[in-house]
Amino acid sequence: MSSSSNAKNHLLLLYDRPQEPVFVAKGDKKSVFKVPNNYLADRYKPLGVTLQNRFGEEAGEEIAVKNISLPNLGDITSIGRHENFSLFIPKHRRLAAKLINIFLGMRNVDDLLACCVYARDNVNPYLFNYCLSVCLLHREDTKGLDIPSVIHSFPDKYVESSVFTRAREEATIVPDGSRAPIEIPRDYTASDLEEEHRVAYFREDLGINLHHWHWHLVYPFEGPREVVNKNRRGELFYYMHQQVIARYNFERLCNYLKRTERLLNLREPIKEAYFPKLDSLVASRSYPARVANQSISNLNREVDQIHQDIDDMERWRDRIFAAIHQGYIETESGERITLTENEGIDILGNMMESSNLSPNRTFYGDYHNMGHIFLSYIHDPDHRHLESFGVIGDSTTAMRDPIFYRWHAHIDDIFQEFKATIPSYPVDQLAYQGVTVSNIEIQSQGSPNNMINTFWQQSDVDLSRGMDFQPRGPVFVRFTHLQHQDFNFRITVNNQGGSRMGTCRIFMAPKFDERGNPWLFRDQKTMFIELDKFPVNLRSGQNTITRSSTQSSVTIPFERTFRDWDTNRPEGGDALAQFNFCGCGWPHHMLIPKGTAEGYQCQLFVMISNYANDHIEQDVVGTCNDAYSFCGLKDRLYPDRRSMGYPFDRTPREGVRTLQQFLTPNMRVQDVVIQFNNRTVRPRSNN
Repeated sequence: MSSSSNAKNHLLLLYDRPQEPVFVAKGDKKSVFKVPNNYLADRYKPLGVTLQNRFGEEAGEEIAVKNISLPNLGDITSIGRHENFSLFIPKHRRLAAKLINIFLGMRNVDDLLACCVYARDNVNPYLFNYCLSVCLLHREDTKGLDIPSVIHSFPDKYVESSVFTRAREEATIVPDGSRAPIEIPRDYTASDLEEEHRVAYFREDLGINLHHWHWHLVYPFEGPREVVNKNRRGELFYYMHQQVIARYNFERLCNYLKRTERLLNLREPIKEAYFPKLDSLVASRSYPARVANQSISNLNREVDQIHQDIDDMERWRDRIFAAIHQGYIETESGERITLTENEGIDILGNMMESSNLSPNRTFYGDYHNMGHIFLSYIHDPDHRHLESFGVIGDSTTAMRDPIFYRWHAHIDDIFQEFKATIPSYPVDQLAYQGVTVSNIEIQSQGSPNNMINTFWQQSDVDLSRGMDFQPRGPVFVRFTHLQHQDFNFRITVNNQGGSRMGTCRIFMAPKFDERGNPWLFRDQKTMFIELDKFPVNLRSGQNTITRSSTQSSVTIPFERTFRDWDTNRPEGGDALAQFNFCGCGWPHHMLIPKGTAEGYQCQLFVMISNYANDHIEQDVVGTCNDAYSFCGLKDRLYPDRRSMGYPFDRTPREGVRTLQQFLTPNMRVQDVVIQFNNRTVRPRSNN
């Protein structure tokens, strides 16, 4: 029997080539699981011994699987092996929660491995991958495992379908070592006739879509309570998505588009079309397109157990607005919970999404999730054409579709409605007595001060682990993404008091609106994107703070977004334990918006707030804290006591109409320019 550390690593082999049976060689060592006959899928049971012998001959390593009393999978298998899977569908998330509970209930790692080996070939591959990932993230005895990025198991969710035919040809004919990367064109989903396509580089970016997948893995909205109930989870749902919309609108303005329109009326035709050009290799079906001017209909899909009317959505929305303006929500037992100025947003976030922490799902509904569902079945609301959901119905692909941003702009608008009901920050909650920010500069090699350079970059990613039933060895695809030149912030701070600490908060927003006019602060405040947040030691007198863009609290490095199993992984101990959570974060190559060729004018905002009012007293040794702004800290409290988005998360105090009027001495604004250079830097491989 394998030792528990071996069994832990063997669990990761279950991600390899998800549709190939578990007794087929996995990983670089050609590991083969010796599976008890009763574990095999019905199709293979009669051939058990023959198959084990056939595939065992090539094995570099044989892994004995413990024969345990097998769990009853029951209706978990009602999602077919070759169907698509979505957490937004209530039936699917209920079954996922069941399977997660089974995995979490296994007594030790050997039993878990046995259970997973059995489940893997008997349940839907997407469902299995998700449940195994959530389980490994949340079990005490597997927390040190590095979960492979979903792009390695299911590249079909990220890469256009024509790539796989070319990849198969390359893998079958060209020997390992001589294979050339397969290039994905930047403009494969639409042409420039479609103006929305100008921001496709953002929506279809692999890193951004992987961030969205990983965030929902760390913060699932359904499952065992101890898995869902994380510190300030509902507020993080609000803030992470608010920042996505701010960043998307920033990119739109850089591309001469106006800010995205909120999807306010669920009954009017949706003018944006989207043709994803993605196939599900598991379901052997294309993700359906949405043509221009389609309208949502009532849903009646027996197969998915979804019967929902647009009326329900409108009722839920009205009840949420009523709760915001009453200042409280009612639980199922009729108790009133006040939406307080600090905790109210957290309750509202869980209620709007909704997660199973919602205080009253029956009354306030499942507004955000069901919006995704209505939009994703717009092409086949009653299943008459036997079609599955569109990309908006799957958190791994949803951010590709322009309608994602219109829906989330509306969701954010409801959160902003709540923020407008709570008191504005008075000056004493913003100022830091005796601290003045006297100068800000951005410095970048070979560029004038206060200029950030952006360009295209090509990078390679190995997709071979997700390509079933074909020759072994790496298969690289080459994709083109936005990138920026590294830069430093140089901030001068005068401290008139004794030595003390502060929190440096850095944001950036466009200087002008889409008409070229200066902003009113109440509009500009939702356009600020967070770039960094970190503690600083202030000596008495003048201080110079230098901070590299690569240290951002918002982003994770390129290698970690696409992390492979074998490269860039710490050797063990605390570093390894935290590596996996470090997969959650905005991709660093998308930290800075694209800008324009003539130089896009922005305002960089820096604030030094009072650390004593920000700090959370907790031990963070060994935690992965490099992307905590959107992802929090693993198994810890969110490391900033202030409301997320502070100081821009509330309406301005009386008399403040412009950003300049908002400033207190511990804040400063600097005009900066983002200069886009339309050149492409050839690859650096991620291996």
